[in-house]
Amino acid sequence: MRQRLGVAQALINAPKLLMLDEPTSALDPIGRKEVLDMIASLGGRTTVFFSTHILSDVERVCDHVAILQGGRVVIQATVGELTSRHGDSRILMEVTGPPGPLADEIRSQPWATEVGCEESGTLSVKVDDLAAARVAIPAAMARLGLGLVRFETGERSLEEVFVDLAGGEE
Repeated sequence: MRQRLGVAQALINAPKLLMLDEPTSALDPIGRKEVLDMIASLGGRTTVFFSTHILSDVERVCDHVAILQGGRVVIQATVGELTSRHGDSRILMEVTGPPGPLADEIRSQPWATEVGCEESGTLSVKVDDLAAARVAIPAAMARLGLGLVRFETGERSLEEVFVDLAGGEE
């Protein structure tokens, strides 16, 4: 409650600039949601500097991000720019039948940058051309007589981009 009260006090005079350091630390899930919703609602009225190590919170409420390492800015961009510029898209799929031949065919494609394959029929594919992969993979599955159980696409998270850019160092 003190954390939420502190943010509310800071907002009473409708400041143009608000600096928050770990505003969601030690909050329960409902309190975190309320504080993040409040921060997101300030867009366009108040510039918020939001310092946190919880990068999913950053993805949820921030327009622009600066990644710091050793007290220096490593990169500054929008969340979308960071995840698209520094991350491949991913496809996670599960097929019926042996996944090995499909994994081999995907590895030979120019858009596939990394392919992981499990005996259970689950494949994880990093791609640099998601549109091409969405067309080619189902066609390859049909040629190989495989059934589709699951097919999900997505981009790398801000946390994964941060670890790459900061070199995994604290």
